[in-house]
Amino acid sequence: MPRFLRFALFAILICLVTEPVSAADEDASQIVHLLKSTFDRPDAALQAEPVVVVADYAIADWSQDGRGGRALLRQHDGSWSIVLCSGDALKDEKFLADAGVPSADAPTLAKALAEAETDVTPERLAQFSLFDGTVRMDGGTEHGSHP
Repeated sequence: MPRFLRFALFAILICLVTEPVSAADEDASQIVHLLKSTFDRPDAALQAEPVVVVADYAIADWSQDGRGGRALLRQHDGSWSIVLCSGDALKDEKFLADAGVPSADAPTLAKALAEAETDVTPERLAQFSLFDGTVRMDGGTEHGSHP
């Protein structure tokens, strides 16, 4: 069998058995990379998951060195940036809307987070609540703690 034909058959086989990567999976991967490259330390690796994405906004749960929280991110021109870090406030759709998430997307984002967190252990879930207050990372105004 000619070499080019073997290569073509191999390429077709790879396409058939390889699961396509969704845009949400690619976004989640970029977000995890951003968080790790920003906050990872040699003595304390950052764990960032789950990550939920709705339109141009995402929430990533994170834990590091026994603590944790949640980060709200925004995509602009194909690049993700951290808007703010907080704790349980990021589970609230009104808080999300106040933080800049379009009001049509805020409930969907909050629901996606709630669903994703059902697979998280109770111990790790409790770490996400330990972040006290809200820290803006994008130069916006401070929202303070949210009930």
